[in-house]
Amino acid sequence: MRLFYTLAWWLALPLVLARLWLRGRQEPGYRQHWGERLGCYGRQAKPLIPTLWLHAVSVGETRAAEPLIDALLAAWPDCRIVLTHMTPTGRATGKTLFAKHGVRLVQSYLPYDTGAMPARFIRHFAPRICILMETEVWPNLIHQCNRHGVPVVLANARLSQRSLGKAQRLGKLITDAARGITLVAAQTQDDAERVRQLGVQGVVVTGSIKFDVVVPEAALATGAALRAAIGQRPVLLCASTREGEEQLILDAYTRASLPANALLLIVPRHPQRFDEVEKMIAAHGLAVQRRSGLGPDGVVAAGTQVLLGDSMGEMFAYYAACDCAFVGGSLPPLGGQNLIEPAALGKPVLIGPHTFNFALVTEQAIAAGGAARVADADALMAQAAALLQDPARLSLMGEKALAFANQHRGATPRTIAAIKPLLAA
Repeated sequence: MRLFYTLAWWLALPLVLARLWLRGRQEPGYRQHWGERLGCYGRQAKPLIPTLWLHAVSVGETRAAEPLIDALLAAWPDCRIVLTHMTPTGRATGKTLFAKHGVRLVQSYLPYDTGAMPARFIRHFAPRICILMETEVWPNLIHQCNRHGVPVVLANARLSQRSLGKAQRLGKLITDAARGITLVAAQTQDDAERVRQLGVQGVVVTGSIKFDVVVPEAALATGAALRAAIGQRPVLLCASTREGEEQLILDAYTRASLPANALLLIVPRHPQRFDEVEKMIAAHGLAVQRRSGLGPDGVVAAGTQVLLGDSMGEMFAYYAACDCAFVGGSLPPLGGQNLIEPAALGKPVLIGPHTFNFALVTEQAIAAGGAARVADADALMAQAAALLQDPARLSLMGEKALAFANQHRGATPRTIAAIKPLLAA
């Protein structure tokens, strides 16, 4: 099966590269560092210090990896980390988050999973360990790690029932890759059980590392400045919205009975959609400003109904600036996004009906009283209106969200403890 998978990669490579070039029209980062994606690194000498390799595919995984990366560098002070990504936004996020580590952290794109390309990556960087974040399973990469004696860890692992079914349909390709994973640090007991069904032997439950993320002081300051620019108006944030979701939200917003001066703050998950969403807002006849275009005084005009969050790396600031947060990807059947960040900032959280990517943590947050599920966009607006007009209820729900987030900290040291035996040699 892996042979056919490898052949399919090589046959598809021209189309993959063409798609990369086309995506580069909107995101120029896709047209940079192609050599890394192809496993080409020149004749650079092997590093003089040991290397740990961590792969975080995009923005979400990169931000989630922050406490783990900090802990790895603290636990192994003589090592450096090579941090790989698949997207330019993930790489840009990593550059911002980890500039504090200087030369101890190097970034690269993950080479395509052709077999030869990940092999060249391993020979070039000579990592002592490969740590994949959350759901990343690459058959040839894992095979090459096994071949070169590099232990593979799947950290902060999550596997929904739907994803398990998809993996099982791929048969031997995925089960062989799963058996090549040395250690899985699962977020929940249910995730661990599903991973074991794929044939992984070494599985421990550590909890979610995302609870251990420390909100940067700079992000809080940016959020405070944005809130000052907005003024005393109540703010509903719709964060990490996906394609098709903004239309539902805007339709519902035009029918809703929110407070007269309420501001709707929309932050699409993918930056290439900023222009599209702005046009969508304008088509609804709503007065819109962009975060990037607030002007020299930085003030959100009193007549602005919708503020479009079109900046990268500021999600904590957006959460800090709002009164109530809806976490996107959950109105259409896309599985939802992580609600831990707004909870960690003590913000009441609203979430749609489709949260299978984060099923347990969502149910736990709802049970703790820090989050509420809404059936559709109209219910979202109705619930938000009720909260924004009831300061006592809004405050109590935020306190419960913060208590929920604090209660679940500690996954990072548990993950480090599980990794230590693999690096003892």
